[in-house]
Amino acid sequence: MKKILVLIPVLFIMACQQKRNEDHTKVSKENQDSHSFAEPAKAVVKHLDLDIKVDFSTKLISGKASWTIENRSKGNEIIFDTRDLQILKITLGIDEKETTFSLGNEVKYLGKALKVKIEENTTRVNIYYSSSASAAAVQWLTPQQTAGKRFPFLFTQSQAILARTWIPCQDSPGIRFTYNATVAVPKDLLALMSAENPQKKNAEGIYQFKQAQAIPSYLMALAVGDLEFKGIDNRTGVYAEAITLQKAVYELTDMGKMIDAAENIYGPYKWGRYDVLILPPSFPFGGMENPMLTFATPTIIAGDRSLVSLIAHELAHSWSGNLVTNATWNDFWLNEGFTTYFERRIVEDVYGKSEAQMQELLGYQSLQSLVAEMGPANADTKLKADYKGRDPDEGVSDIAYEKGYSFLRTIEEAAGREKFDTFLKGYFNSHAFNSVTTEEFLAYLEQNLIKGDEAMKDKISIDSWVYKPGLPTNSPPVSSDNFKTLDSLISQWQRSGNITVLNKRKLSSNETLYLISHLPENITTMQMTDLDALLKFTSSGNAEIQAAWYTLAVSKKYEPAYPNIEKFLIEVGRRKFLMPLYKEMIKTPEGKEWAKKIYVKARPNYHSVAYNSIDELLK
Repeated sequence: MKKILVLIPVLFIMACQQKRNEDHTKVSKENQDSHSFAEPAKAVVKHLDLDIKVDFSTKLISGKASWTIENRSKGNEIIFDTRDLQILKITLGIDEKETTFSLGNEVKYLGKALKVKIEENTTRVNIYYSSSASAAAVQWLTPQQTAGKRFPFLFTQSQAILARTWIPCQDSPGIRFTYNATVAVPKDLLALMSAENPQKKNAEGIYQFKQAQAIPSYLMALAVGDLEFKGIDNRTGVYAEAITLQKAVYELTDMGKMIDAAENIYGPYKWGRYDVLILPPSFPFGGMENPMLTFATPTIIAGDRSLVSLIAHELAHSWSGNLVTNATWNDFWLNEGFTTYFERRIVEDVYGKSEAQMQELLGYQSLQSLVAEMGPANADTKLKADYKGRDPDEGVSDIAYEKGYSFLRTIEEAAGREKFDTFLKGYFNSHAFNSVTTEEFLAYLEQNLIKGDEAMKDKISIDSWVYKPGLPTNSPPVSSDNFKTLDSLISQWQRSGNITVLNKRKLSSNETLYLISHLPENITTMQMTDLDALLKFTSSGNAEIQAAWYTLAVSKKYEPAYPNIEKFLIEVGRRKFLMPLYKEMIKTPEGKEWAKKIYVKARPNYHSVAYNSIDELLK
């Protein structure tokens, strides 16, 4: 079936593409999103007018979501996704004629279907609602949990299927809509969204937003806090708390260069402004590519611009993810594999090929480790995933990112970079502001790049990458001259016992990570002490280095690092760093007991995306 789909005739693909370009929404029954109750082939949303109030005293978001809809089937019902929402009433049209509705049974991860009675000519549905104080997408922070310590803070994380916990919506990446919003917040605070944003507070505490491009619900985002703005150039800038702002601006000064590099490769940036919001430490991800306003972890602020490739990644999502989106979460690699590839192309252009090569090699080694841990026959190591009945957040792993990247590098090697760039530019342009399945991408690949070239097809080996588990044998070779030099220094140290050879030159962040991951398996506590004294890993201000060193320290029972490990786990909420540390700690009874003691203090500082994973780990 999969191979047949790859060979869909071009005229049919063009017809489907024309339909998507008209309405931005997937309608194929074969590609029904198993993570949404919505039935867009019958009735689908087109535009949202959102009018909400943010109440820190009750931890509630409440108001009205007015949806412009298309009743495609001329039926009497439209279905929305909700989870832990209180639906107060629903009306139809501008004149707000009240209608009836019902909520379905609770389904794990998915919440409840909201079924609204409509009429054949209904074009507007107004839903009056309130979120729950424990809405999974929303984190409410006390002043003490912020950098400034003076005011509370709120941020949302809607990906993958959490938008439905703060807005009643058709919560599928295959359904796109434009939106306007009015948001009322306390007068001392600034509100921001994934839209055109204000750059300073106003006296009323009421803010207006507009997103003119059609986006899926997972890109709905809201942040409220004591925030300030500083521009970097005419279309980029940084929002942060005052105490963080100058450091953030210094760190992110190359954002304009990154956009220029991206546009040179894949064409114009289509979203107007590109700004970054530095969130409090509890943000569970490195970054979230909310259109026009990337949400970013403060852990990227290392003081030396060594971790800003994360911004290159989130910027790349402006093309792969935001402009062209995975149609379902089973196609998640289309977002993250493309973005990882694009990120490294931006890094190569701005920071040089050696930097991109180091990232590529570290990424591939991480992928190899993950596949070995999961098992090479594990179905979850396929690019085309199947998360039906499960939380699609499980797909946030190096399979989507690094296996997806390696697949695209394989295509690049087979076709040549120049042809591949032309192909990708055409792909982004022809599918702009639409959602795409894996099968549609593969059909486009066949028709526009492979073009019946059997030798190229064999060299790429699509099926082994996309539909089979494990790692194919035709992955392009990866290497780094920088790491080869470091391998030589490690060998000198092991032969001579003279640890100072590792300090012959200043190591970059990536070189340091490589060093930590390639230390001898039988390293002693004394050697770790000497290494720490020389290179100051335990006291590093680089969160990537801290996380790697602390995980090794737990494994080798390097107790001098223990106080810093506890501090790190309490203060940092980024799941990428938390999970390896907790996983290493629970390998021994005493380590698990220690982990549980720390977690009691740390859990209130974590977002639900993080603590749900760790709850499961420590139970």
